[in-house]
Amino acid sequence: MSDELNNIEVKSFNVGDKVKGIVTKIEEKQVIVSIEGSKVDGIIPISELSNLHIEQAADVVQEGETLDLVITKVEEDAVILSKRKLDAEKAWEDLKQTFEDDEVIEATVNEVVKGGLVVDLGVRGFVPASLVEDHFVEDFSDYKGKTLLFKIVELDQDQNRLILSHRAVVESQKEEQKHAILDRIEAGQVLEGTVQRLTNFGAFVDIGGVDGLVHISQLSYERVESPSDVLKEGEKVQVKVLSVDRDNGRISLSIKETLPGPWKDVEEKMKKGSVHTGTVKRLVSFGAFVEVLPGVEGLVHISQISHKHISTPHEVLKEGQEVKVKVLEVSESEHRLSLSMKELEENDTQIDYELPEETTGFQLGDVIGDQLRKLRDQS
Repeated sequence: MSDELNNIEVKSFNVGDKVKGIVTKIEEKQVIVSIEGSKVDGIIPISELSNLHIEQAADVVQEGETLDLVITKVEEDAVILSKRKLDAEKAWEDLKQTFEDDEVIEATVNEVVKGGLVVDLGVRGFVPASLVEDHFVEDFSDYKGKTLLFKIVELDQDQNRLILSHRAVVESQKEEQKHAILDRIEAGQVLEGTVQRLTNFGAFVDIGGVDGLVHISQLSYERVESPSDVLKEGEKVQVKVLSVDRDNGRISLSIKETLPGPWKDVEEKMKKGSVHTGTVKRLVSFGAFVEVLPGVEGLVHISQISHKHISTPHEVLKEGQEVKVKVLEVSESEHRLSLSMKELEENDTQIDYELPEETTGFQLGDVIGDQLRKLRDQS
């Protein structure tokens, strides 16, 4: 009677059945579990405990723990089980839904391998090195044990292929932050920023999570040949917001407009009557514009270029030429500076008449009188 009862109590198992097992013993390369309704032990080989490579079974399970398992083989004295396959089966369903919904997954980096990172999501997920961050990382050793957010970029259950990206999450977060910043930035604001990148046409400055461009013409009042001549990456700078293009996510900035203007105190620097050396910047029909201070140009009117008559400034001047000028008038408030070159020239256009010497006995009146008499005689 008891033998019949034992036979009834021993459940008949088949490959593919899902069961619960309680861990009774942990060995180096396998785990022993008791299965409800079975007189035989269940055995989980170490390779069937996890989708990741593990050195010891004790790293992933502990005695007394209840596990969800699937039967992979039935023997006379034991049932062979897998935790890995059941975990993977459940995981794939969840991952497919996550992929379809474009949701973010949180996971811990289990391994750092050649070419990227490995995480356990019930199945082995791989993060290629190029998809870890939005910048180059030389050494990933510090990433082991880190918990990061990921997006699924490729999923193929048949090929057991799961590719993840932390970079996609970082870029998405930065884009959201960028839009939030763009919404609150207004033209005219003066902000502190950090020089992120230098190019031949300007500098990109981070103003709190979003980059704006300082064009080379907005770096300084002085002429700048290369942004690297006046800035370096990582430098803190004050910038003024010139414009915000929210549709295209572009911000135009100026460093120049946060600096004292070139006309500040110009009346002290360029006093009326003072003489300075300047550079001819532009020639126009009515005169020449000469730069006497960085960003400060004064006009030498055509009438103030030379004592000699000239039809156009191009006759005596060329752009880039250095000249000496005298300040005629200066106004800081009107940004106006009148200059003269003529006043520094000697006037050699005066006609000198040579009069007869007194020793000849001739007087000027005598000469003129003789000429008048000759005219009368001819008439």
